[in-house]
Amino acid sequence: MKYLYRFAFLALLVVMATGCHRAPDEVLIRQAIDKVAQATEQVDASAVVAPLTDDFDGNGGGMTRQDIGNLLRAAKFRSETLHAVLGPVDVQPRGERYVASFTITLTSGGKLFPSELGVYKVETAWRREGHDWRCYSATWTQQI
Repeated sequence: MKYLYRFAFLALLVVMATGCHRAPDEVLIRQAIDKVAQATEQVDASAVVAPLTDDFDGNGGGMTRQDIGNLLRAAKFRSETLHAVLGPVDVQPRGERYVASFTITLTSGGKLFPSELGVYKVETAWRREGHDWRCYSATWTQQI
């Protein structure tokens, strides 16, 4: 019985130690970007806009968080298929915030996005809100 208590105590310590470990901020931001790329392929508007702040600014006022969500909901309604291939993500600290830059290639099997498809260079700005990193600004330019 004494060994059972020791084992339980050690197991609790291991769980506590792993639960207290937090990934570095750069890793959390990369993970959020990966999740958005995966959600794009699933045409999942809720998951795509989840890491965006309520005051998100896309391309200098060209798109809001709501605009992006509405576009993806329309694509889902029309049974569009999207494919997103993410290039390497570079994350750099800027004081208490971060900037993440990457390329993404978008393709589609539908008709809603033809002129918007291609390779984009993207720069995103991130800030901490509570325990989460949220994207508050993004700019993108079509490369091809």
